[in-house]
Amino acid sequence: MNYPEKTMEVLDLVIGGMSCAACAARIEKQLNKLPGVEAAVNFAAERARIRFSAGAASAEHLQAIVEKTGFTARLASNDTCEGEKVRKLALYRRELIHFWIAALLTLPLVAQMLFMSGDNGHDDALPRWLQLVLATPVQFWIGARFYRGAWKALRNGAGNMDVLVVLGTSMAWGYSLAVTLMGQYQQHVYFEASATVITLVLLGKILEGRAKAKTSAAIEALVKLQPQTALIERDGQLAEVPVDLLIPGDIFMVKPGEAIPVDGEVIDGVSNTNEAMLTGESMPVAKMAGSRVFAATMNGDGLLRCRATGVGTQTLLAGIIRLVEEAQGSKAPVQRLADQVASIFVPAVVAIASATFIGWWFYSGDLTLAMINAVAVLVIACPCALGLATPTAIMVGTGQGAKAGVLIRNAEALELAEKLEVLAVDKTGTLTAGQPVVTDVVSVFGAVSTQQVLRIAASLEQGSTHPLANAIVDKAKGEGITLEMPRNMVAIAGYGIKGEVAGQHVRVGSPAWFMAEQQAVSNAAAALQAAGRSVVVVAANDEVVGVIGIADPLRESSRRAVMRLRQLGVDVVMLTGDNAGTAAAIALEAGIDYYEAEVLPEEKSSAIKRLKNAEGGIQRRVGMAGDGINDAPALAVADVSFAMGAGSDVAMQAADVTLMRNDLNGVADAVSLSRATLAKIRQNLFFAFIYNVLGIPLAAFGLLNPVVAGAAMAASSVSVVCSSLLLKNWKPGKE
Repeated sequence: MNYPEKTMEVLDLVIGGMSCAACAARIEKQLNKLPGVEAAVNFAAERARIRFSAGAASAEHLQAIVEKTGFTARLASNDTCEGEKVRKLALYRRELIHFWIAALLTLPLVAQMLFMSGDNGHDDALPRWLQLVLATPVQFWIGARFYRGAWKALRNGAGNMDVLVVLGTSMAWGYSLAVTLMGQYQQHVYFEASATVITLVLLGKILEGRAKAKTSAAIEALVKLQPQTALIERDGQLAEVPVDLLIPGDIFMVKPGEAIPVDGEVIDGVSNTNEAMLTGESMPVAKMAGSRVFAATMNGDGLLRCRATGVGTQTLLAGIIRLVEEAQGSKAPVQRLADQVASIFVPAVVAIASATFIGWWFYSGDLTLAMINAVAVLVIACPCALGLATPTAIMVGTGQGAKAGVLIRNAEALELAEKLEVLAVDKTGTLTAGQPVVTDVVSVFGAVSTQQVLRIAASLEQGSTHPLANAIVDKAKGEGITLEMPRNMVAIAGYGIKGEVAGQHVRVGSPAWFMAEQQAVSNAAAALQAAGRSVVVVAANDEVVGVIGIADPLRESSRRAVMRLRQLGVDVVMLTGDNAGTAAAIALEAGIDYYEAEVLPEEKSSAIKRLKNAEGGIQRRVGMAGDGINDAPALAVADVSFAMGAGSDVAMQAADVTLMRNDLNGVADAVSLSRATLAKIRQNLFFAFIYNVLGIPLAAFGLLNPVVAGAAMAASSVSVVCSSLLLKNWKPGKE
């Protein structure tokens, strides 16, 4: 059930004690029974994300539900993450010790199989009492974790991997004990099978845990980037304090080569910073008074004095970490089938094992053979691979995206991006640089030089805040032209500005203001407008002296980005509020075939709807790339929304995918990453299903020894996680 967003609260819990996907499914089932609660449990990340209607539940109540189900639950936080890391490391070391003890006890049991000869030769290789002594600690001490997990599951009326392991190994150990106590030396015993299965499953869990830890490496790397201390000004003195103590408004210093502790604004100093950890772009970014700096980015060779603007959870880095954690904990629609299978998996396997036991006993009359085949069925079946197939791939994929400056909000957006067919893009700030620059200065009659035209216009425009005026002033300053102070300035709404410069009456404005006075203006302006320029006319003492062409130039990367998207099978469409001439010029330069000009912001959403409905009633997946704020209506209507170079919490929350760079190549990277991740998920699910589809029948027909089945079960989970880790080979800019 969906509830209004404003009434929902979000809770993240760290879950302990899960052994397989069936455990995660059981926790989800119990939580989702509560009215007003929506829960998603990530087995790979050992996390639960719970959204609940305000007043419908509390954190304490939800934790109690999880604990009643048989698992531990703790509120997730930065401190919790560190604590969990320490706890998991201690658990790993303890399990490693247990494994080596189990291996030492099991080794003689396995070695004695080499001495098998005749019907009961292997029983004579080691005395049966010694086999019992070696196998029992493995079964009940080393294997205690499986018994605890199975008891918790059965107590709640459910099954999991622990139930299968306990049933299979207990049958083998119990049968062997009975044969030994009754002195039936003509019968085989299977102490080595029970001990070996437990040892191999434990080894699989250790390897799986190590591999799973690597899937969250991206988050850990981000957390480690922020320095632990900051150099701040207090009472005229510099003091080094923990970064957690900083508050907005504090003045801090950043020495050359140091990491910036929090988000801030430069007050004094000039330097460059390396912001690759945010944007994926290695080029240094110039910083001076008024520039923004971000936590964990690296200062260059200058000393910066800054004022803190964002600290703690309010930094851009903290926002990125939250976004990546949410994405890694979310579920893709493709996971639904695996969840459905996991929920009925254990009861189905127990039923198949029972049928195998009864069938073989009836067919052969051999109780031992029937038991061994049933044990093989129980041991070969493992829902872990199904549970790990999707979340591990998502964790690695979204982590790789974060490194490349592509922040994916959730797994659903990741899956939708893979199916993208059309991308609608805004022009200004998306395809273009978003900063008007002077491209042409033309002297109309040659009475004055182009430099004089620029000096006259820039001198008058110093008093204006219009973007085109700023472009003219910046151009003049860039060429080292000395400007005069303007006098008696008057802005004429819709036309331009007039005033006095060095004793001359000067007017600077749109061509429409001058058409009646000089036909030559029309010709000069038309030529520039045809090239996609905005035109400003300059007149001195009521005589037109020149025209200036201004354009928002296409980014150098935009044309390549359009080509990459086409190679990925995505059509690019431009929607802009600019005039048709400028739109046509930019579209031609970018390599875009279809565009719509003079489209108002509120009309862009209608354009997206039209693009979705192709000819013949075919529905297409349409994405929208914009600034995340001005294009909000269109971004909301699009199937997948991309916020370009946002760098703000507002855009991160508004868009499905946030691109930390103002570069359309980020969209191509997002589509490429989504396709690589979804391909890996499908590959993982295929092999997880095939493993069980082939393995269970082989065991049921007596073609698998329980020891081989145990090794295969352990290998299945490890192989799925290792397969997901191959996504680390994905690199931005490569398809």
